[in-house]
Amino acid sequence: MADENESPAGPGPTALPGVGARIVAFLAICVAGLSGLLIGVSLVGVQCTGDCGLPKGIGAILGGVVGAGGVAVVAVLVLRAMGEWQAAGRD
Repeated sequence: MADENESPAGPGPTALPGVGARIVAFLAICVAGLSGLLIGVSLVGVQCTGDCGLPKGIGAILGGVVGAGGVAVVAVLVLRAMGEWQAAGRD
């Protein structure tokens, strides 16, 4: 039985970028998160004396979240632009 919302010719074109581009974006977000984590730990380690376990942990978490979040925003914008360019090329 055919779905009512599906056209007879099949699903239409999509603006979704390729799997390779999505994998690269995911890896970039992971690398940025790791880099932010290392920067956060190092920044707190330079400024802290004595027992610095908790401050280093907070610096690691904040650095990782900020790094990954910033790159995630850029990655989403790039993937959307790639999808729009591919969709415009098919018209």
